[in-house]
Amino acid sequence: MAYRRAVHLLTRRKECVFTMLIPAHSPNFISTPVRFHELSNNRCQGSTRTLHTGARLMVAKLLSLDELFAKRSLQDYLKKTETEYSKCLDAVNRGGTEEELYSEDELKAKRTRVSQLAPLIQSIRELDTKQKEIAETETLLKGETASTQNVTKGNVVNYSTKMQTLYFLCLLADEDPALQELAELEREACLQDIQDLRQKILDLLVPEEEADLADLVLEVTAGVGGQEAMLFTAELFDMYHGFAQHHGWSFDILEHVTNELGGLRHALASISGHQCYKTMKFEGGVHRVQRVPKTEKQGRMHTSTMTVAVLPQPTEISLTINPKDLRIDTMRASGAGGQHVNTTDSAVRIVHLPTGTVAECQQERSQMKNKEKAMKALRAKLYSKKLEEETSKRYNQRKIQIGTKGRSEKIRTYNFAQDRITDHRIGATVHDVKSFLLGEDLLDEMNSLLQEFSDQETLMELLGENSQEGS
Repeated sequence: MAYRRAVHLLTRRKECVFTMLIPAHSPNFISTPVRFHELSNNRCQGSTRTLHTGARLMVAKLLSLDELFAKRSLQDYLKKTETEYSKCLDAVNRGGTEEELYSEDELKAKRTRVSQLAPLIQSIRELDTKQKEIAETETLLKGETASTQNVTKGNVVNYSTKMQTLYFLCLLADEDPALQELAELEREACLQDIQDLRQKILDLLVPEEEADLADLVLEVTAGVGGQEAMLFTAELFDMYHGFAQHHGWSFDILEHVTNELGGLRHALASISGHQCYKTMKFEGGVHRVQRVPKTEKQGRMHTSTMTVAVLPQPTEISLTINPKDLRIDTMRASGAGGQHVNTTDSAVRIVHLPTGTVAECQQERSQMKNKEKAMKALRAKLYSKKLEEETSKRYNQRKIQIGTKGRSEKIRTYNFAQDRITDHRIGATVHDVKSFLLGEDLLDEMNSLLQEFSDQETLMELLGENSQEGS
């Protein structure tokens, strides 16, 4: 019991350490210290990017800002980007020389590239300036004179307000010890500005996913394990409902097929809200539960699975469906539901003939409302397939979210006996299953950590590195 409290969040400004402190002799726990930072929403350009579900991420651990900026590959990439920006800007300003003329389309592309890179280049130059200023002023804290480091009053005039303050505090620190402490505090603030700029540069380097701002359709399906798998599926569906309420998102059930014990065979829900897909996209995959089921009379531990698919909801512009490609069937609703069940043709099934994709809905009494919901689910499924095809071109080894629903194809394990949840993609373990299933802070922290790993994996790919390279 003493080492079941495995998660300690040590806050320091914008960094935390997510540390799993588990005894080495316990083989059922993962002991992996990792670090994560706050990420801003500023991005350089759009693209499609997907987490490698079903397998560990390329990045073995999260690197700190200092470690990342110490990499030669990152510095080379930033210099290369500055060169590209300068060339594009020069071409736009001059419109091409006699030796090198550009067409209108080429100039338009270069203007677009200049506008995309401008925020990044501005941040890089601000960082270079601040790093030079702090290097010069730090020499004063060590007791060196301004003349030995070529720091003159003329140079100081060009410094930022913070750097000017630090400079003069350093000059007066020997006369007043209190000013020495004040100078140290000012220095810490300047160093934090440098870290903030570094984080901003990384945020701009990692491209935003095409579907990040989209709403989503959540699909849950019971896997291996019979009645227990259905009961666990119902618990996770409720967890995601609570997660939506925690973030203030709307949660509209499109399909909900239960069994006689209250378990859930299959369900669909439409979730809408600010960055809901970006927040939930890493939940897709096979979830495994290890516990003694309610239906078990001899107290034996069972292992069951269920699957989650998180499908971005497309807009009218991003996906167009030809009505001629659809077959719409109406039927009488089945299951519990009162007088309208088996009396009216309110249930709707829509089949997309070219792909064979099917969506059904019988949640509403109105056939028209059921048709609207079924169409929403169908659009999400077709859009997900489209994104999957685009993604597979970049990630040939990527595992699909659903897999075969087997016990071995897991992304996360919920072990009730040990009161732990382990995400196998990043080796992160948290405790308190009951709180996790509420769909609040613990689930939020896990998804933030997954996002951080995914962003750093994308950065490593951008720099042409893999987990084996240390440079």
